[in-house]
Amino acid sequence: MHRWFGRQLRRLVLLVIVVVVSLLGGRIYLAESGPPLEPWHTYVPKEMSDEAMERASFADYQKAENAIFADIRRHVTDKLDAAERVPFNRYFAGSPVNPERFATDWNRSFELMPQGTPVGAAVFLHGLTDSPYSLRHLAELYRDRGFVAIGIRLPGHGTVPGGLTAVAWRDWMAAVRLAMREARLKAGPDAPIHIVGYSNGGALALLYALDAQEDESLARPARIVLMSPMIGVTRFARFSGLAGLPALLPAFAKTAWLDLLPEFNPFKYNSFPVNAARQSYALTMAVQDRITRLAQEGKLGGLAPVLTFQSVLDATVSVQAVVNALYGNLPDNGSELVLFDINRHTELSLLFRTRAEELLPSLVTPAPRNYRLTVLGNRDPTTDDVVARSTPAGSTNETVQPLGLTYAPDVYSLSHVAVPFPPEDGLYGNHPDPADDFGIHLGTIAAHGERSALIVSLDWLLRMSWNPFFPFVRERVLAGLPGGDAAASIVPSASAPAPSPITAPPPAQQVPAPQVPAPNTPALEGLAAPEPATP
Repeated sequence: MHRWFGRQLRRLVLLVIVVVVSLLGGRIYLAESGPPLEPWHTYVPKEMSDEAMERASFADYQKAENAIFADIRRHVTDKLDAAERVPFNRYFAGSPVNPERFATDWNRSFELMPQGTPVGAAVFLHGLTDSPYSLRHLAELYRDRGFVAIGIRLPGHGTVPGGLTAVAWRDWMAAVRLAMREARLKAGPDAPIHIVGYSNGGALALLYALDAQEDESLARPARIVLMSPMIGVTRFARFSGLAGLPALLPAFAKTAWLDLLPEFNPFKYNSFPVNAARQSYALTMAVQDRITRLAQEGKLGGLAPVLTFQSVLDATVSVQAVVNALYGNLPDNGSELVLFDINRHTELSLLFRTRAEELLPSLVTPAPRNYRLTVLGNRDPTTDDVVARSTPAGSTNETVQPLGLTYAPDVYSLSHVAVPFPPEDGLYGNHPDPADDFGIHLGTIAAHGERSALIVSLDWLLRMSWNPFFPFVRERVLAGLPGGDAAASIVPSASAPAPSPITAPPPAQQVPAPQVPAPNTPALEGLAAPEPATP
């Protein structure tokens, strides 16, 4: 009997070895058959360590950041081969999408100062592979309401994709703490501090707020605003680290990357390293563990109200984790979850993989709930008109509010990347502001033609990149600011107050930072844009 079990065990071990070797062999084959590693993949900037960030000021961080960008010019931009000096390469100095050509390089940390004495401060945390650009519209909104708006470039971001191969999520948390210290310094001891996070930045914002529940040395946020927060990620991210195992051998360095793509976006990486997926997964696990423990210990009572905007269709993060792991554990503290439903009045609904009528009910629990739930969707399946259906915390009574907004016929849903961008955004919007030009308009692309002609897949280019319901986002955010209840309006005015200048250091070529353009009235329709398929 023992011999029989021994033989079976050896066979099982052999089978596991064969499967693992086969998978790794396939991984190596796919990686090696793909595009080559470029200088922006292999160069790793030297970021400030987490220990140094704990002692540093915001000015110290920006000084180190300037040195990083200068190093990238020397080690990447100035050393490109002739074949790499092409218009779509953001690292080519002559490219129309090279960030240093713009009046303001939004890859860098920024600080927007209001006119007069600040009434508060807000910290803005961008997403994975992203840059401070992604939350600039909300930062300007806060600045115009008297807040100091601080957008910090998280380590590994805004420079070269290779920067994400060596970073850890604890480095990002150290940068968040640094930015919050700056917020307290600029706001003063008594003014409110808000923290705003997008995607991976949403996980960082929430984890910081949870840490502050137990650490009295941390400035507690008075409000938490989340855009497509990364509370949970796809199942693949759990095992993504295995995909990079062959990269331990230099000959298979390309297996350290899940995507190797051209870098034509001036404010976001297109290439995606294994380590980025690994760190995002570790971060979400830390967030979920912290939420669960503090909820069990009854320590969530002092958590600030959480306002979250989330598309019900999201290929990057787990919407169920947002609803259950986060909102399912929140106390009745004034929090609100805003869900953007799919467009139920479109012929594309015939092609949905999931039945439309089953998607939303599967996400939310029946009322009453501890939070306010607002769902933006069709007034009914026969119209493009959009309404907001809201159920207050502790109630079962739903109110329906017409918004004067509509779905465009060719839009079947929002996406993970669309939520924080208005239609007039110069890079991602479908009606870009002419004064907001960054060399390419990804949101206006409506491509038709033969396949295999473009440098990226059409699946990438057709992803929704702007939010046609951004006026509602603006209204909800404004409602939580001083004087917001009286001033908030769903459809914005065509006029806006003149902004004050950016008080950030000039770009590395010493071009003074200009005035930020005042926001325009958004157009309300559209479709298109990019982000890695992995979290």
